[in-house]
Amino acid sequence: MSTRRQFVQSIPAFAVTAQMLGEPGKAVAAPAIPAADHFHPKGKPPSEFTKEILRKAKTTLPFGDTRDFEEQKRGLIAPMKELKIPNDSGGVAWDMTQFQFLDQKEEFDTVHPSLHRIGQLNNNYGLYEVVSGIYQVRGFDLSQTTFIRGKTGWIIFDCLVTADAMRAAWKLFQEHKGEGLPVTAVVYSHSHGDHFGGVRGVIDDEMVRSGKVQVIAPRDFMDHTISENVYAGNAMNRRLFYQYGVLLPVNPYGFVSQGLGHAISRGTSGLVAPTHVVEKDIEEILVDGVPMIFQNTPNTEAPSEMNTYIPGLKALWMAENISATLHNIYTLRGALVRDALNWSKYINEALYRFGNEAEVMFTAHHWPRWGNERVQQILRSHRDLYAHFNNQVLHLANQGVTVNQIHNEYELPKSLQQKWECRGYHGSVQHNARAVVNRYLGYWDCNPTTLIPVSPEESGPLYVEMMGGAAKIIAKGRQLHDEGKYLLACEILDKLVQAEPKNQVAKDLLADVFEQIGYQQENPGLRNSFLAGALELRSGIPEGDSPKSSGPDIIRAMSTELFLNFLGIRMDSRKAEGLRFTMNLITPDNGEKFVIELENATLTNLPGFLAPKPDLTMTINRADLEKTMMGVKTLESQIKEGTAKVEGDVSILAKLAATMVDFDPSFEIMPGTKARASDVKHAEPYEAVPGKTIVE
Repeated sequence: MSTRRQFVQSIPAFAVTAQMLGEPGKAVAAPAIPAADHFHPKGKPPSEFTKEILRKAKTTLPFGDTRDFEEQKRGLIAPMKELKIPNDSGGVAWDMTQFQFLDQKEEFDTVHPSLHRIGQLNNNYGLYEVVSGIYQVRGFDLSQTTFIRGKTGWIIFDCLVTADAMRAAWKLFQEHKGEGLPVTAVVYSHSHGDHFGGVRGVIDDEMVRSGKVQVIAPRDFMDHTISENVYAGNAMNRRLFYQYGVLLPVNPYGFVSQGLGHAISRGTSGLVAPTHVVEKDIEEILVDGVPMIFQNTPNTEAPSEMNTYIPGLKALWMAENISATLHNIYTLRGALVRDALNWSKYINEALYRFGNEAEVMFTAHHWPRWGNERVQQILRSHRDLYAHFNNQVLHLANQGVTVNQIHNEYELPKSLQQKWECRGYHGSVQHNARAVVNRYLGYWDCNPTTLIPVSPEESGPLYVEMMGGAAKIIAKGRQLHDEGKYLLACEILDKLVQAEPKNQVAKDLLADVFEQIGYQQENPGLRNSFLAGALELRSGIPEGDSPKSSGPDIIRAMSTELFLNFLGIRMDSRKAEGLRFTMNLITPDNGEKFVIELENATLTNLPGFLAPKPDLTMTINRADLEKTMMGVKTLESQIKEGTAKVEGDVSILAKLAATMVDFDPSFEIMPGTKARASDVKHAEPYEAVPGKTIVE
């Protein structure tokens, strides 16, 4: 098998190809489901300790402030009548029926009341007017799409995740406000897949090539669209099963809402390359006759992102730098830690550049804010939110508070805690605080004991022995569980599960503990992670949950250098001991050349150079290489038919291929959970649909 063909099989390492945020579940009617109807046969009802925490939250948060509900409803032109949107493969792209249970007024005793609240707000579903000339379709995906009237047609800001959902949004818009006018421009606000993936639902390559449609994106958009999720992509894929609750049914005992929106649509995602990249920090462009001022905000919510001000309408687009939630400084699926201070400063710049006259602020998620006073209030609260994280976490760190303590020491000021837009529906205070320490000081807490830690599966048996054996740990764990001391119970039960991964009694008890902690969380990522851990401890990792390959647009957008870099990650260096070669790669159609070396069990590449005496030279057009990258043609067949020309030792390719590893996209996280799929009866398989990239 060729190296390139093997690489294609590894594409799930950086591509997500199905709905991330939950499997279809039954809509749940009020009141809350009784314990007997829990989705898992070993599931437990909420304890009195959990109920008390949720009751307390109800009394300490500002539920009397209903402005969000008023703004969420404002401007409704037409609700979407069809609760299910089909996709091209004969399935369902979007199913709103599964979230109808959130509309009940009664509280659930397994759902944080604040999480229930944002779930209700995310039940907006239809076409809305922001101001005359700006319209949004909301509730069709995790993100939303915006239509702005140009001189000759419509300018679209962001395009959802899938073409299927975007096509339905465009149809609804055309039925009520589109006037039959075409798309004249698309603006990608940033480099996350839920903001560009559905673009082929409204435009195609010919529309762009002919000049009928302009595609605008922020600086470095194409690089970051692909690269952010490649190198550690397989691990990210697996971890998002926890953050996004991929396998949890949608109901009060499982997945509720993802905070930014309900979920990700199912269908086909794509990418049309930008025709204009905003390179300057501030750049004014006439887009279909509409003057727009673009503000690049790199290394904020995304590594490539931009805000936009439309002075003629006094309308400020804040992309995803602001939404109705505290965002992730660190996202649990894994990504580079974001710069909270930088984020705050770009919001502050937008406030002083545009906020003094803006009369409406609209964003890539949630609902707009109207009136200059309200716009400035939201801008200031988010500016201060991220600045406070940066400044006060470092204030504590400079007094010796470590990465393993900061989440128990740091807290937001009371004024920000009482602002709904600062609540943790995507990021949480706990994991964001740790992220700031990690950004500046790294993972080490400066205790030499933790500098070279023993792996959990090695230290576990010692802890179990010193605690007197499994029976004593289970007894104490059950006592702590019954006392509501769930975090302490985790500490000792995890040691036992690490030491005895086949001890199902221990795993079930730890699952019970995880479940209660999950019920208590306001943050969807924390809730989903604990409930997903409980599910896998009880039933193992279900089969059918592995994503398949990414769509052709994403492969074409990947640079050759990125492709070669990832080969170096896929290579098992233990299999490459003693191997050595130098290879030249030339792709004439785009003028690229690379020298590739395998030495010291390490694969390296250098663009722009060729070795004078290589062991092998391969010449292949980049367009043909893409066919191999996408799995359409093997490299061997391309060599045989002459589309790939080689000079030198062709056996190098087979030797390199033998060192490659296909990453397991469902590797074990909790001990003793692998390959027990036959026990799982409550969750559907993870259905793969080509074309998704990791979001947020």
